[in-house]
Amino acid sequence: MNLRFIETFVLLAELRNFRMTAERLFTTQAAVSSRIASLEQEFGVRLFDRSQREVTLTSDGAKALVHAERMLKLMREMREDMLDKQAFAGVIRIGAIESVVHSWFPDFLQLLHQRYPRLQVEIACDTTVHLSEQLGRGQLDVSLQAKPVASGAVSHVSLGEFPMAWVGGPQLGIGDDTLSLGDLATFPIMSFARGSEPYAAIEQLLCTESSARVHLNCIASVATMIRVVCDGLGIAVVPPAVIQRELAEQRLRTLRVDREFPPLRLVAAYRNDHENPLTQDVARVAEETATAFALQQGQGVARLPLHDPDTEYGVFMQSR
Repeated sequence: MNLRFIETFVLLAELRNFRMTAERLFTTQAAVSSRIASLEQEFGVRLFDRSQREVTLTSDGAKALVHAERMLKLMREMREDMLDKQAFAGVIRIGAIESVVHSWFPDFLQLLHQRYPRLQVEIACDTTVHLSEQLGRGQLDVSLQAKPVASGAVSHVSLGEFPMAWVGGPQLGIGDDTLSLGDLATFPIMSFARGSEPYAAIEQLLCTESSARVHLNCIASVATMIRVVCDGLGIAVVPPAVIQRELAEQRLRTLRVDREFPPLRLVAAYRNDHENPLTQDVARVAEETATAFALQQGQGVARLPLHDPDTEYGVFMQSR
């Protein structure tokens, strides 16, 4: 039984006019007539007595209307229950890059559980490249990452930016002098995973230093990279958002560099195919969390989400 046909039947019973019913449903009178005829054939009874001016319910039609209204009421209740934050007990699969995991992700999870206490969360931590692939294959519902996904099945919400800073341990004895890219290249450089946005930016910057032999080390784990740099084994460029404790404890210090490093732009990418009704809501919770984090930490640590993310991301994707 087609629910659209039931809705058409109930509306026609109310309006008693094929033209008005068709206009309300943004369809044709022929389509309305066809739907009613299909129901009458399925039930084996006439639902309406037709005249030129209006239609009226038959006795069988009146009986059918009672059940049809119950069906539509039940469907409305089902939709409302599915979208009820307190009642929703489904599963949401969320991916996140490590820069998010090591900054405001715990606050995001806490807020998400407050809004949807029965929601089950599955978390994947990976690079933007791998998260985008999983999102495209439908293995993730939402991904908090560093680059939009070029797919019609995916929409985006801006999560602002993380400024990047070169850092090193005090053991290296680097003073307050401003360093050039050539100066940086004399140290072992610890980098995010190969293929990540920061790795690509480091490669692009240091390729101009043809006279320097760059010792670039890729480390998949941000926690491991921070530990290695804290131990004085090299330098790295990371978001200050992920090393607040190390900076406060003076286990790391920021370095003065004569070349600005591009910020890490963050986005919540979510599937818009409606397989999970909460994907956009979850992305907005991430946006709310990122906004609160930026306001608390200040521009040197995090920058507010963009006001017009679609336009900005379009330009951003074309420039990469």
